[in-house]
Amino acid sequence: MFERLAELAIRRARLVLVVAVVAVALMGAVGAGAFEKLKGGGYDDPASQSTRAGKVIDEKFGGETNLVLLVTGSDGRVDTPAAEKAGRALAAELRKEPHLANVVAYWDGKSPALRSEDGREALVLAHVEGDETELRERAKTVVETYAGTREDGLEVRAGGGAAVGKDLESQTTDDLLLAEAIAVPLTLLLLLVVFGSVVAALLPLAVGIIAIAGTFAELSLLGGSLDVSVSATNLTTALGLGLGIDYALLMISRFREQLATGSSVDDAVRHTVHTAGRTVAFSAATVAVALAALLVFPQYFLRSFGYAGVGVVAIAAVSTLFVMPALFVVLGHRVNSGRLPWAKRPRTGARAPLWGRLAGTVMRRPALTALPVLAVLLVAASPLLGITLGTPDERVLPEDAQSRQVSSVLREKFEGNDNAALHVVIDQAVDGKSLGTYAARLSGLEGVVRVETGAGTYADGRAEAPGGAGAALSRPDAQRITVVSGLTPASDAAQDLVAEVRAAEPPTGTEPLVGGSDAQLVDSKDSIGGQLPLALGLVALTTFVLLFLFTGSVVQPLRALVLNMISLGATLGVMTWIFQDGHLTSFLGVTPQPMEASMTVLMFCIAFGLSMDYEVFVTSRIKELHDLGADNRSAVTDGLGHTGRIVTAAACLLAVSFFAFGTAKISFMQMFGLGSGLAILIDAVAVRGVLVPAAMRLLGRSAWYAPPLLRRFHGRFGLSEGGPAQTPAEEPAGPHTSSAVKDPTGV
Repeated sequence: MFERLAELAIRRARLVLVVAVVAVALMGAVGAGAFEKLKGGGYDDPASQSTRAGKVIDEKFGGETNLVLLVTGSDGRVDTPAAEKAGRALAAELRKEPHLANVVAYWDGKSPALRSEDGREALVLAHVEGDETELRERAKTVVETYAGTREDGLEVRAGGGAAVGKDLESQTTDDLLLAEAIAVPLTLLLLLVVFGSVVAALLPLAVGIIAIAGTFAELSLLGGSLDVSVSATNLTTALGLGLGIDYALLMISRFREQLATGSSVDDAVRHTVHTAGRTVAFSAATVAVALAALLVFPQYFLRSFGYAGVGVVAIAAVSTLFVMPALFVVLGHRVNSGRLPWAKRPRTGARAPLWGRLAGTVMRRPALTALPVLAVLLVAASPLLGITLGTPDERVLPEDAQSRQVSSVLREKFEGNDNAALHVVIDQAVDGKSLGTYAARLSGLEGVVRVETGAGTYADGRAEAPGGAGAALSRPDAQRITVVSGLTPASDAAQDLVAEVRAAEPPTGTEPLVGGSDAQLVDSKDSIGGQLPLALGLVALTTFVLLFLFTGSVVQPLRALVLNMISLGATLGVMTWIFQDGHLTSFLGVTPQPMEASMTVLMFCIAFGLSMDYEVFVTSRIKELHDLGADNRSAVTDGLGHTGRIVTAAACLLAVSFFAFGTAKISFMQMFGLGSGLAILIDAVAVRGVLVPAAMRLLGRSAWYAPPLLRRFHGRFGLSEGGPAQTPAEEPAGPHTSSAVKDPTGV
């Protein structure tokens, strides 16, 4: 296959490039409409109890409250005649909005729950109708129309889930633009440093652009028939740019080295595709299988990253294998054009002395050099022992976000938090006596302030006030019960209350559904936790199989999995130490809170896949030297000497794409960017530079062990990284000459 790819590029280079340009134009046209089809949210399990409760409320009770307007009177009070008149007028205007339902204002019934304890603020509650996409746009329209200081003197600020979603979307767009503005020029500068040639530095950007354009088109097409999260665009940009550069880096380095040996352009293209092309294909497979594990989760937020991740990896690899060889044919020796003053000409068999010496030192004293590094990584991982998981709320936004400020006022100044109430739904007829008994039972639970039903309000285990809510909470064929607590939303106590409400004895013959934000948090954690073992198992199994097919050893996959888990544990531990435990948060401008469950899983899968990417780069060279007769120590030392520089350069370039998201103002995007970038650097330096040679030295010949049956299986079905092995007559090998062996990794 790789020979045919090379011949296609040599014979039809310009045709390939024309087709590529047309394809990019078409993908750009299709991808331009992606944002209109992508949705916000997606953190909830569609089959969970809280989601089913929400659907019943939408269908029979006009929907849960998702928009909260915090109203402040012009003279500082909400009970003055002027404030009451203005408040009633505001509520009347809102009721005329075509996509608002269940509008309830403080001035309708003077409910104490809708007025702050100091009497300075009042609430207007509403439900914005529509799916996630419609909700986002409609909430934006309502907020822009009503928020601010009105002519009658009222000051209105918007909060609630709809307003938080609107602010998240707006801030995500701003963060993405800023990250791209930082990552692209900085990446180009690093490429100039790495290649020392303007033309060579620009080529990887071409692959990155194709990968990004193609994945946006993929997301746009999928968004037409599936639920796809808008957040997947962030991964598309970072991973598309990073992997496009990563793979192109391998190809360009190998092509330039071949030209430096005196090979013709055509021969250099053939050899580059045959060697580096195989590395790209296999590396892409390892990253793709790790990201494909995200597809097992029911939340479309996580599945969307699986769609984007697999797509961007596949498109980056395909464009590298087709477009890069064609560009090499057209450019030829001009690939080195625009050489910068400090740049040295590529050398055949070039090694990085620093990495070779480091590997040699580690292999002389493997335990002495590896143990301190291992100890540091394990200490870094120790905060994972206290990790707690959560879902995004308003605290992920910057402190000046209006929806976050409203949520803070609700917690601090209002008795109970109606916006964070639990909603119990009984989707069948219930007699008044049974309903009252059940509501009274719920009102007696610890932390509950009041329970509201269509028949009355209950507190401390008894009826407090009869009637009032009517159709808002009661229908002949269904009942809705609102459980308002004074507990901090998303706290352990609030989550415990969800379990207690669900465990309470219901009216005979009924099966209540419990919803609300805290119930959604509990259900999301249970859903992710339930699927996590399957996802991890699939990642481990597919990785083991791929590495076995590649190396022919059962020890190498196990060694790779163990070292990757150590480096990932260190990364997640550092992120927990910062974003959950609160260290450095003042510098980053974020609020400490539980680790966002979906983003933590996402970061694990991405970091694992990219770690395996570098595993392939290094192991391929070591294996080739070993197969050609080099002893274990020479194969590892020379292998790292040849691959160290390219792995370091690739890791730095890829890390830049992720670190750019550290400038984001949404805390879970900061965590994602900083964590992914840190994982890449830890893997490239600590694992590849120290732990891999130490492990190889300690394992010795057993590093390449496989049972006889599996050896025969590999001999028939195994993957050959560098093509047919060269005989000693064709390419000398051994501990003293292995540095002259042709580089099968393309580096």
